[in-house]
Amino acid sequence: MSRSWERQVRKNTSAVTKYNKKRGVGSYVPKETRVDRFRGRNYILPIAILLFIAFYTYLGTLPGSEAAGGQTMSGLFWVTIVCYIILAMLFFFRRPYLAVAHNYVQTRKMTGDKRIASEGIKRIQIFKGHIIIEQHKGANWMFSKTLNRFPIHEMADRLREFAKDHQIAIQEND
Repeated sequence: MSRSWERQVRKNTSAVTKYNKKRGVGSYVPKETRVDRFRGRNYILPIAILLFIAFYTYLGTLPGSEAAGGQTMSGLFWVTIVCYIILAMLFFFRRPYLAVAHNYVQTRKMTGDKRIASEGIKRIQIFKGHIIIEQHKGANWMFSKTLNRFPIHEMADRLREFAKDHQIAIQEND
């Protein structure tokens, strides 16, 4: 495509987007650039950290548990508790997600964001309460309604469409 043609397409697309925005209709997003993001909520790890904090505080406040300097409840004790509370909040507010684009899927793991191209996906398994994406190389990705509060039904619909577009085997178990 020539550059002038691309400029004309961008200009017309922005004009249509402005018109649709005035009418209250969502903007036009081509299928190739659309990224559907499904967000969950991590609540099990923050609860476990808070239980650990409660146990740690209980042990620290026992009468016979004095610090090495002979003082109870030093400033470092409270700094440690505050740091664990911040860690629990970080895990709670850093929501897990699954992003499904035209030719890849992406999620957040403990080591950062991970992406699989459509060629790297072996099979997609859809169950009643969770979805498993199997890779050719590497560990499987599991998305659960119970553990992370993912919207499984909407994710399953989008992943069926993704699998159909890229001829990926899909297995549905109920």
